[in-house]
Amino acid sequence: MSSAKAKRTGRRPGTTATREEIADAARALFAEEGYERTSFRKIAAAAGVDPALVVHFYGSKEDLFRQVMALPPEIADALGRLADGPRETAGRRLAEAVIGALENPTSRTITLGRIRCAVTHPDAAALVRETVTRDLGQVAAAVNDDQPDVRAVLIGAHVVGVALARYAVLVEPLASMSTSEVIDVVAPTFQHYLLDPLSE
Repeated sequence: MSSAKAKRTGRRPGTTATREEIADAARALFAEEGYERTSFRKIAAAAGVDPALVVHFYGSKEDLFRQVMALPPEIADALGRLADGPRETAGRRLAEAVIGALENPTSRTITLGRIRCAVTHPDAAALVRETVTRDLGQVAAAVNDDQPDVRAVLIGAHVVGVALARYAVLVEPLASMSTSEVIDVVAPTFQHYLLDPLSE
């Protein structure tokens, strides 16, 4: 009886910190293994909890994915403020916001997880489309009313390419460039997509 008291089994009590540990484990697994190969059991093992606690906090796997892979509010806010400055520097401000987010380990994990999972799962694909159409679409529309939807898609495609090449596949020399160097080479392309005519 004393040995039973000495070593408790079962799930860890559900605190806020435990919820965040589960979220961190889920983000890392979605980014590394994709949607299909990430299970509640793997997430629970990585977080050091019982799988039932993952279900308790997040419900279904789809709900878990959408909650833990949502863009952090500060990134969405930064994108929303891009139209406040001069038009001639809009591309650079966008590059600073995007590359800054990718340099942050948490938001980079979310971005790469979304991209990897989008190939195989509709919820992930919907999240990527949502970012392009809502967040980048609002940015494009705020600085240019000429085909903002097309401009947002072009920017989104460029972001995906940079994210995969620099942070996932580690393609050189992009992978070894400094943050400021990446911003310098990406900013003119974003400026073009935001403000230049898309066709003659």
